Amino acid sequence: MKKILALLLVLAMALSLVACGSSEAPETQAPSAPAETEASAAPAETEAPAEAAAEYKVAMITDYGDITDQSFNQTTYEACKEYCDANGVTFTYYKPAGDSTAERVAMVDAAVADGYNIIVMPGFAFGETLVEVTPMYPDVKFVALDVAEGEGGFTAVENAYSAIYQEELCGYMAGYAAVKLGYKHLGFLGGMAVPAVQRFGHGYLQGIDAAAAELGVTGDVVVEYVYGNQFFGDADITAVMDTWYGEKGVEVVFACGGGIYTSAAEAAQKVGGKLIGVDTDQSAIIDGQYGEGMTVTSAMKGLAPTVKTVLSEIIENDNWAAFSGKIESLGLVSANPDENYVQIPSATTQFSDSFTVEDYTALVAAMLDGTVTVSNDISALPATTVTVNEYPAIKG
Repeated sequence: MKKILALLLVLAMALSLVACGSSEAPETQAPSAPAETEASAAPAETEAPAEAAAEYKVAMITDYGDITDQSFNQTTYEACKEYCDANGVTFTYYKPAGDSTAERVAMVDAAVADGYNIIVMPGFAFGETLVEVTPMYPDVKFVALDVAEGEGGFTAVENAYSAIYQEELCGYMAGYAAVKLGYKHLGFLGGMAVPAVQRFGHGYLQGIDAAAAELGVTGDVVVEYVYGNQFFGDADITAVMDTWYGEKGVEVVFACGGGIYTSAAEAAQKVGGKLIGVDTDQSAIIDGQYGEGMTVTSAMKGLAPTVKTVLSEIIENDNWAAFSGKIESLGLVSANPDENYVQIPSATTQFSDSFTVEDYTALVAAMLDGTVTVSNDISALPATTVTVNEYPAIKG
């Protein structure tokens, strides 16, 4: 199974678009996708399925946001649609009318009533939904992303599969790379303090600390650390970022949480600051909208390859048994950085003589063989020798 997943990851990782969370902010970039399917509207389908795939119909339910969020929903939508279009499988998506378990359950009810029997759910918010719908629809296969054991009371059941990711590992890579590249005043702007975002942040701090120790600059490195308490940017969050980049002199911020990156990017743009992206290689999005060269690197996880692998195994290989009842943690599977479910982008990271592609490859090998270990404990910020200034959440 790992071999299959790794091979597909190489082809599909570039299509994955965070995080880690979703955004309710106004759209910042229109995707090449059909108009939204509102909760009360009939869903728009792809072309009629080929005979071999007619047994299955795939539906996706959005969580907080929609398929234009440049994060979890958009990535999942695009991966589902690309796979289904290529394989003649009927596909649509449903957007809940609001942010509640009842409204998400209502969309599952609608999808099942419309004959959809594979339902894809991106984001931790679906924990309670899965608890309700899995016993109601035992013949439906539910594919969840980032719903961990215990999230909303969710536990492993035969008609559900959930992939979670070892975000602490790519967070570590990003923090380590930033310090090796010469940055000494860094920031972490998280969306909401949910496990996936926390793992990103805690890994980031560990990577910063390790690189600073190797360089002998622990006394010179400072990290500002805060959560916005939402997955989109706004004027209040931008004001805090203005203070960080301006008065405090922060050089680079890891913006981790759906559309919250917009606030960091707006502030960075004013002073020539830098960002670290999340979930996918965000350099095209951030640099394209806010300035060439703004994105130092991105802490990535393989949402799209996960979706495509699971759909392929179910639809083409009749292999639901490989996923049934599993909550699977995906991370490093290869010494080749580009074959892993967590990574930084080899193509667009701003490598230099102080941190090269070869250095990154060596780091991944050390993490894979256990020479370098990263804690996934999120009960408290990790102990560090660098200075970490933690602030209360920006939004109440």
